[in-house]
Amino acid sequence: MRNLFFSWLCLWALQAAANDLPAPVAQALKGAGIPVAAAAVWVREVDAARPRLAVNARLAMNPASTMKLVTTYAALDLLGPAYAWKTEAFASGALNDGVLSGDLYLRGGGDPKLTYDRFERLLRQIRARGIREIRGDLVLDRGAFAISAAEPGHFDAQPMRPYNVAPDALLVNFKAVTLQLIPDLEKRTLNVTMEPAPTNLDLVNKITLGNGNGCGDWKERLRADVFSHGLTTRVVLTGAFPQSCGEQRWNLAVEEHPQFVLGVFLQLWAELGGSLAGGVREGPVPVDARAVGVLPSPTLAEVVRDINKFSNNVMARQLFLTLGMEAGRRPASAEDGAAAIRSWLDARGLGVPELVLENGSGLSRRERISAESLGRLLQAAWKSSVMPELMASLPVTATDGTMKKRLKQNGVAGQAHIKTGSLEGVRSIAGYVLDKNGRRWIVVFFVNHAHAGAAQAAQDALLEWVYERGGA
Repeated sequence: MRNLFFSWLCLWALQAAANDLPAPVAQALKGAGIPVAAAAVWVREVDAARPRLAVNARLAMNPASTMKLVTTYAALDLLGPAYAWKTEAFASGALNDGVLSGDLYLRGGGDPKLTYDRFERLLRQIRARGIREIRGDLVLDRGAFAISAAEPGHFDAQPMRPYNVAPDALLVNFKAVTLQLIPDLEKRTLNVTMEPAPTNLDLVNKITLGNGNGCGDWKERLRADVFSHGLTTRVVLTGAFPQSCGEQRWNLAVEEHPQFVLGVFLQLWAELGGSLAGGVREGPVPVDARAVGVLPSPTLAEVVRDINKFSNNVMARQLFLTLGMEAGRRPASAEDGAAAIRSWLDARGLGVPELVLENGSGLSRRERISAESLGRLLQAAWKSSVMPELMASLPVTATDGTMKKRLKQNGVAGQAHIKTGSLEGVRSIAGYVLDKNGRRWIVVFFVNHAHAGAAQAAQDALLEWVYERGGA
């Protein structure tokens, strides 16, 4: 009898939850084959004491990339919007007539946006100090972060996808090259250019130009095989590229961090008229080495904007480790980043007992939070001094970032700042909606289900409903 009563109670709760959902949302979930039990919704006006809508809101679920809201809000609050990282260069040995008899050291500080062009600026500083020929080695100091032992493809068996790049204290250009695919219709060939062009990376293009009219997912028709030998790498490209696709860009990560830094350094250093006689090795900067260059990163506010607008996993993971580093842990590990966030939550009275953090980016099968907890976090953020920076970092419906193509020609277009999340079996949204009466709402909607890929219609329906009828 007790088990029967418990089963009845569970069915009643699910039916009540279904009845609580706005009709368009419930219908869209049903049409996608997603049961209400696999969804969690939490809607509250920013200054209200109670939610307007709460369905399965305390259930711990995988939030995908909406977990970046936890990491970025914590970072803005703990470090401040003006926080910046530093990448530094040092030299040892005598310098005579442009010849450095010792080693050149590069010390990484965890900069999430040490792009190709910004790395060149650092090398220009070194050249401006009169260094032309380096007789010693290029020495990489990567000691700020613990080196990850995980394989880059352990998440989804796609090790060359840039989103799978592991964090690193000396992360140059996201450890990725961009291939520009340029069809030559007259010669019936496909030209491929590469930037950066690491000197230790040999690109062999065997891609043929196809006649197909459909473009579709053209990357699925191509293959990149990687052959590494010591510090050199050969990448062989094969497959057929549809000529109807026009010019396309293909980002690949194929080298290890030290190997990639060396290759890009050698490329740029040669372009600047420099040479390196030695090799590459790792080690700390000696206390008696002299500074020959320093490059500050963009501010944290700018970095957070890139992380949330475009859901950049690598930058989010860099930021996650930075929180551990700034809490006094060197080399900082993922566990240190998680501990820093938990301490911050406790200090702010925002305890989240169900929270599971792995890397702070949402690119994880383990990370968990409830819709209510993420909503409460967004409510606290709304009242915080860093609200403008966090709000400005979120994609705007029908306007930019990952929401650029959603909800066009709709009332909520341009009226909501929404972070999205997407994994196989997971779709999520979280952020703020300004309704048609000028009231601001917090909206969180998670779906964890095999059919989650079809959940966008339901999530968009909720945003429309909040805009039109949130306060009705």
